[in-house]
Amino acid sequence: MILSDGDILDRLEAGDLVIEPIGDIDLQVQPASVDVRLGREFLEFQRANIPSIHPNSENETEDYTTETVIDDDREFILHPGDFVLATTKERVEIPPDLVAQVEGRSSLGRLAVITHATAGFVDPGFRGRITLELSNLGTAPVALTPEMRIAQLVFTELKTPARKPYGAERGSKYQDQTGPEASRIQGDEEFTRDR
Repeated sequence: MILSDGDILDRLEAGDLVIEPIGDIDLQVQPASVDVRLGREFLEFQRANIPSIHPNSENETEDYTTETVIDDDREFILHPGDFVLATTKERVEIPPDLVAQVEGRSSLGRLAVITHATAGFVDPGFRGRITLELSNLGTAPVALTPEMRIAQLVFTELKTPARKPYGAERGSKYQDQTGPEASRIQGDEEFTRDR
């Protein structure tokens, strides 16, 4: 069951679902979702002097990314064809009986900006700011400003709470992240078991 605005407000008030800070609850809580705002931190992918990124190697993200922090009164220009990691301003805590999905806002989709390439699922038990995978599929640069509503979270109630919520097991690589996080796939068990 997808949570309605009333369900979301009830869960926020009870404190088992946390989204903070919410700027304007009337603006951000939609009929069946919560709009989240763009943070100030970005990881930009650079043309690297490495032949490729191997998921199973210990490549340092500094080899191919640059961190950029935008002042509140500035904007980040997302050029056509660019892919950057960004973060939400809000920190979330998802209880064991809910999952969240990151969805793009239709107003930005109509400008050819997508907010996640594939990782739009937020597990039960996750805590932290959400990393966004921003791309510009259009032909014109798009200016993004910190604190603009960039994406929406849709919450679905599980039939039963997760037995092993995110963070309860090893492999919870992104728990309590505070900004955009580059891939940590090299830490996956299939890559580490022979090391």
